[in-house]
Amino acid sequence: MSDRRIGVYICHCGGNISDYVNVETVRQAVANEPGVVVAKTAMFSCSDATQQEMIQDIREQNLDGLVVASCSPKLHLPTFREVARRAGLNPYRYTQVNIREQCSWTHTNDHAGATEKAVRLVRAGIARTNLTDPLQPIVIDTVPAVLVVGAGIAGLRAAVGLADLGLSVYLVEKSPNPGGRVGGLGAMYPHGKNGRQLIDRLVGEVRKRELVTLFTNAEMVAKSGTIGSFNVKIRVGGKAPGEISVDVGAIVVATGFDNYQPAAGEYGYGMDGVITLPEFKKLLDGTAGELEYNGRQVKDIVYIYCVGSRQQGGENPNKYCSRYCCNAAVHASLQVSEKSPRAHQFHLYRDVRTYGKYELMYNEAREKGAVFCAFGRDEPPGVASGPDGKLVVTVRDLLTYGEELAIPADLVVLVTGMVPAANSGLTELLKLPLGQDRFFNEIHPKLRPVETMVDGVFICGTCQGPKNSSESVASALAAVSQGASILKKGYVELEPLIAEVDPQACDLCGDCLNTCPYSAIEQDTAAIRINSAQCKGCGGCAPVCPKGAINLKGYTDSQVKSMIDALLKEI
Repeated sequence: MSDRRIGVYICHCGGNISDYVNVETVRQAVANEPGVVVAKTAMFSCSDATQQEMIQDIREQNLDGLVVASCSPKLHLPTFREVARRAGLNPYRYTQVNIREQCSWTHTNDHAGATEKAVRLVRAGIARTNLTDPLQPIVIDTVPAVLVVGAGIAGLRAAVGLADLGLSVYLVEKSPNPGGRVGGLGAMYPHGKNGRQLIDRLVGEVRKRELVTLFTNAEMVAKSGTIGSFNVKIRVGGKAPGEISVDVGAIVVATGFDNYQPAAGEYGYGMDGVITLPEFKKLLDGTAGELEYNGRQVKDIVYIYCVGSRQQGGENPNKYCSRYCCNAAVHASLQVSEKSPRAHQFHLYRDVRTYGKYELMYNEAREKGAVFCAFGRDEPPGVASGPDGKLVVTVRDLLTYGEELAIPADLVVLVTGMVPAANSGLTELLKLPLGQDRFFNEIHPKLRPVETMVDGVFICGTCQGPKNSSESVASALAAVSQGASILKKGYVELEPLIAEVDPQACDLCGDCLNTCPYSAIEQDTAAIRINSAQCKGCGGCAPVCPKGAINLKGYTDSQVKSMIDALLKEI
């Protein structure tokens, strides 16, 4: 029998769980497990009422362990850790068991199987909790300064926001001038503001703030340390090249994107009159009167959408939707209508995604005469040379029951999307994870949208995925909020669920040294040590140790074995 006193709470999740899992059956099955003294069900475990009930039970029943069987730990792990803390229970003696995503939502057609699986998972959670220790967070003092990498619209706005909160900012831009791609734009949707003017205003705000130091022709070349106390080396070019070293508490990455560059012959690219959307936008911004191209008046324009996005085949296809391109193409079409009202404009699309309020632009473009034609994924438009120096675009229009159209064009605009910027050096230096789309990856798109798996390193703007300028600024301000919330306190608390080495069992073989992706394992002549600030608790080092000298706090060998035994226990 266990001498622990554990409380177990099984959540209905308003039917998300209880519609498929018999919650009462689970409660009865685990009520007599070793160490369990409280076993209850709740309609919503995360509700204020249930949280107060848990706190009351912990205090009145002298509970020293807590298990909540509900949804994903990604959603409510902090919630129930805080419940434990408020009740006076060590938060690392709490275990969350996911019976929503792993049971009810996975086995909707097998209620009995979902219930049995839930019983086994909750038993495993109880077994782990029986062996938990009262761990304490790792506390690190922080440096009140931030490195912002990239001085586009997101990086500039982040720098201003951080400085206004009293933090020193080192803003590093690899090009000679700040501003990024927005700095080269004229009128932007939906507000019509000039991109160059927006950037000039932001740069002016940066220069007003003494807390911001701007480096151009510069790049980060080295990093050491951990969250709260990074040492960073910056290589500066220009008239006085050299390297400088700065100490910062956090890093914000805002390195932007690259435009997709079509291959020669892709939708006719390389032919006279076939240009990309960024090239077309530059042409528009530089034209005062009616639109001309190579000295000829432009009367017929064909836009081909999804060039470089939503690709199906080829090497490293860009399967994602680039989001902003539909809006940008429609906005360009409206600019053409103002400059050349008699121009004919045809938009050939797979799907139009002028989401939210931007649909008003789409309606306006149609009202001004733009024609939208839908083509199938397997029958993209073709571009060929036509008579009189014109181009001819052929497409099978799904909106007219597959009728094949031949559209003459003075200009064919390939609506190209965003692709990840070439940042291999920075990616390796910061150990930043990449998503399937090869953009930098956040921990969770909803709950932790600008945080990365590297503590103290935040991402914002288009380096993490396609965004328009307002969305980039919003994510920059989110990074400001997250970074400042850490640094303004003066200290940061890190998870204590990290690896530890038993010096009595370790024979200094060094097999573990190259297994850590975070370089958290250090060795000298006397011992192998874990850098507690750098370790992320991934556990990759533990199984490679031939002596079994490495354990993971919170998930020790004994805890994992007890969970396996509980999972295999007869129902």
